[in-house]
Amino acid sequence: MKSIVIAIDGPAASGKGTLARRLAGAFNLPYLDTGLLYRAVARRVLDHGADPADAEAATEQARTLNRVDLERDDLRTKEVDLAASAVASIAPVRAALLDFQRDFAQVSGAVLDGRDIGTIVFPKADVKLFITASLDVRAERRFAERKAQGVATTLEAVRADLAARDEADRTRAAAPLRPARDAHRLDTSTLDADHAFAAAAALVNQALSKG
Repeated sequence: MKSIVIAIDGPAASGKGTLARRLAGAFNLPYLDTGLLYRAVARRVLDHGADPADAEAATEQARTLNRVDLERDDLRTKEVDLAASAVASIAPVRAALLDFQRDFAQVSGAVLDGRDIGTIVFPKADVKLFITASLDVRAERRFAERKAQGVATTLEAVRADLAARDEADRTRAAAPLRPARDAHRLDTSTLDADHAFAAAAALVNQALSKG
């Protein structure tokens, strides 16, 4: 397998992260969860006692981000969820993280998932997938995750959080969430993990065979 870049975009809890990791293993490629970059930046901002909406503070942390920051075990809390959404809307933060993402795939290719991989980070990616699912299905998935983690919440609260994040992702000025014009769309609403992977792998193989 030659070095290729597979760009996977989609809203929160659509299943894109699970798919990305499995595709990386199947096609022997490195994997980067780009959402983790924004979570790590948000965590650093919070650690410094700054406001995640403060563009100057968030950009400073983005510019000094390193791979060790991605290994922290406190990047998936509700506090970081909210802070990450704030820092991700800041254009200079997204610009500061572009080189990090592109450098990651420079040598060996990669599978990257996020919100703007196929549109901004790798507009010439070998394969682009846009993974989606209905809001209700995504809320049920995220609620199950939170419950398994021992987080006290309700399905209604999780649904409201996802709806708010969807709106923020779609309407932000910097790299809004949208499918690339040449992305293959996959709705996972009625698919379990194995069927979703099979469908995604078929789309990747189809795209590669044409390329």
